Amino acid sequence: MDLNSALELADVDAVGQAALVAAGDVSAVELLDAAILRVEATRGLNAVITDLFDRGRSHATQLDESGVLRGDDLGPLAGVPFLLKDLGASLAGAPEAMGSRALRTHVATESAWIVDHYLQAGLVPFGKTNTPEWGNHCTTEPSLYGPTVNPWSPDATPGGSSGGSAAAVAAGVVPAASGGDGTGSIRVPASCCGLVGLKPRRGRTSFAPGAGHGLEGLVNEHALTRTVRDSAALLDAVTGSAPGDPYSAPLPTTPFLLSIANDPGPQRILTTTESPFPGATTHPDVIAGVDAVARTLAGLGHRIETGSPTIDPDAVADAIAVLHTVSNVQLHALATEHLGREPHEDEFEASTWVMVREGFGTTGLAYAEAIAAVHAQTRRFATGMAGHDVLLVPTLLTPPPPYALLDQPRGTTRKFFDVEFATTGWTTLANVTGWAAISLPLATTADGLPVGVQLMAADEAVLLQLAAQLEDAMPWRDRKPAGWVSG
Repeated sequence: MDLNSALELADVDAVGQAALVAAGDVSAVELLDAAILRVEATRGLNAVITDLFDRGRSHATQLDESGVLRGDDLGPLAGVPFLLKDLGASLAGAPEAMGSRALRTHVATESAWIVDHYLQAGLVPFGKTNTPEWGNHCTTEPSLYGPTVNPWSPDATPGGSSGGSAAAVAAGVVPAASGGDGTGSIRVPASCCGLVGLKPRRGRTSFAPGAGHGLEGLVNEHALTRTVRDSAALLDAVTGSAPGDPYSAPLPTTPFLLSIANDPGPQRILTTTESPFPGATTHPDVIAGVDAVARTLAGLGHRIETGSPTIDPDAVADAIAVLHTVSNVQLHALATEHLGREPHEDEFEASTWVMVREGFGTTGLAYAEAIAAVHAQTRRFATGMAGHDVLLVPTLLTPPPPYALLDQPRGTTRKFFDVEFATTGWTTLANVTGWAAISLPLATTADGLPVGVQLMAADEAVLLQLAAQLEDAMPWRDRKPAGWVSG
């Protein structure tokens, strides 16, 4: 396949690409070859940090030769090239550095449950995407691989921790790529890069075989996409649980891809543009974006009320800080096992080292109290949402932030998150409560940078249905960044 043909496919979403394969218009190998050409054409973004081209081509060839792509066995994503975030999406035998110099030679020994389900759905993984060290930062500029460039502007971060995936999708390299979200790590890059970013509800997918959950339930795995239907189709592919999982979400009565065609009915939507954390201000362009979405939703028949649930911001920030310090100690132990020695301080990012050192001093009581605080604030949030179905808020309180802001050490882990929350605002509340949340590229700044608007609800179906309504009413598909692959 030549470059021009490869570039023509850049604007076809994942469901559309799979339909081309099913119709016999292209093969899985041809789709993959086109995606590889687009990777090579966008190397300057530094989004893909590990090439798995031979492995991907072998898988695509097997799909083509098996004949299953002509049937219905693999569903609406079969044959589509896909990129895996280099954290939380382990592929057996593939490098897995997790953005850390201490793990720069680490290779995964087993595949994650979610990756196995991607493969079962017929997706073709062919590379790993850049991520900050251990997902600690809402920006993607690790010292191991260097910063990923936002296709919209070289001066704005693509967000994190799924920034490499977001940049690749935003530039048209692939229609979708995997991500993970612990305090906003899918939705933040979705906002920065003008994408759809859904954080599923807690328990929607499994962390098997290596874990039961991440960050005591804060982390959820999913993907970055350009269309709502791709997000729904990918969620269908990974919905479920593995034997022995500590908890799981109820299975949907209707597949998500089918449900987005259904009218959600009038929803009771609570909205605010103010931050839940004191001292943070919301940029006027972000306020305007949220207000415009509220008016659109009202015009679609939904009931809009101004207000928000309240939480204890100090309790939330303290708990998030403690959970991260303990998580970083666990990862320090992984690095120690891998290296056969204790890692040196200069093998970590400076902010990671602060978390690790604090984690060594975190007591069992502090950890237990952090978990209790998360549960208490979840109940307080849910009580505040009584009488409403959906919360409409900014994704970020600001336009896409600059580099060297969200990854810097602040002396303590709590101060680190104070800076993060002054930018991200509401994102972490979806992780704390376990609610589903979606960022949609529904607004722009005065100078054309993307602005995400966020919807939260207890379940994904209503969010995807609302997102589909907004995709029709306020379409974003034609907006392309300066760094688009064929630009």
